[in-house]
Amino acid sequence: MYRLKPEEEKIVARARQIAAEEIQPHAERVDAEGVFPAESIQALGRAGYLGLTVPPAHGGMGQGPRVACAVLEVVATRCASTAMVYLMHLCGLSCYNAAPRKIAPQLAAAAQGKHLTTLAFSEQGSRSHFWAPVSQEVRENGHLTLNAKKSWVTSAGHADGYVVSTRAANARSPLESTLYLVLRDDPGLVVSGPWQALGLRGNASAPMTLQGVRLPPERALSEPQKGMEVMLGIVLPWFQLGSAAISVGLSEAAVEATRGHLTTQRFEHLKSALADLPNLRARLAQMRIETDCARAHLVSVIDAVESPGPSTQLLVLEAKAAAAETAIEVTDLGMRACGGAAFSKHLDLERHFRDARAAAVMAPTSDVIHDFIGRALCGMDLFS
Repeated sequence: MYRLKPEEEKIVARARQIAAEEIQPHAERVDAEGVFPAESIQALGRAGYLGLTVPPAHGGMGQGPRVACAVLEVVATRCASTAMVYLMHLCGLSCYNAAPRKIAPQLAAAAQGKHLTTLAFSEQGSRSHFWAPVSQEVRENGHLTLNAKKSWVTSAGHADGYVVSTRAANARSPLESTLYLVLRDDPGLVVSGPWQALGLRGNASAPMTLQGVRLPPERALSEPQKGMEVMLGIVLPWFQLGSAAISVGLSEAAVEATRGHLTTQRFEHLKSALADLPNLRARLAQMRIETDCARAHLVSVIDAVESPGPSTQLLVLEAKAAAAETAIEVTDLGMRACGGAAFSKHLDLERHFRDARAAAVMAPTSDVIHDFIGRALCGMDLFS
């Protein structure tokens, strides 16, 4: 359905093999213990996938959103926590690639599997309105200092690079922000809380605090006061598409888990399979239809991003919310179809059910997206 070229199909096929052989074996432990999927990320790095979107000039594969979404989907079918870590890495790379001064060392390191990046946008003071930081940089003697309380930083304490947003020094509004690269070893950057969640338990999306972090001006990843343009114009499409791909992957995993359960489990006294019950087959069929519809919608958004038109912005806004609702519905249907076997955690389906709920509350939340879509349809300013 992604309409990939032969060389792109090979990239996705290799990712599918890595997901099955090197990511799936760790997925249950990552979820049960709430630990960061280090082995899975290392496997992706060894195969060059941390450089999937890095330009070939820096040693990467140079791929765009279409291939990235296909890869994210196959990773998510095995471990959604790993897929989310990987998505935030790709979002961070989109900032590196768009930086006024190319972040060449980090791009090359990512291509070699030696640099993991992530976003540090959301703040306690502005909550899910990630585009509006309340922290503000201080400029003094040619250096700048950052102080901020960031919430829900995926890969907190594990990433090598953090794309941090803050109000520009002379900003009069939270919308006048600048983005900077903060490295793991920069003094003053600390993980300031634990990560305990219902789903995506391994993505280490913990709060972080920047306490007097001093940076040289060349660490800027956007022009002064133009951070919002990068966050909404570059990062948001990548995040919306990638999040949708993860939701589609979770839906696909739920379909396969349900199909496997219905076709292999039997009523011994009746000498029949669960699949012999029409109501269970109907639920499986509904899951298949909804998953295929979500994937088709995602691909239509990718088409619009690659060939922009009047409906592109609206479709990008729709992508995450539409796929998130599908994943919630499909995993719920799977839980109902598989009954006690799913409820008692004898199937991976219960993990997919919990992981699927994260997208709806992850900034921009489904409620915020629905408001944006409504405003756009009514011809209203999105940020008034």
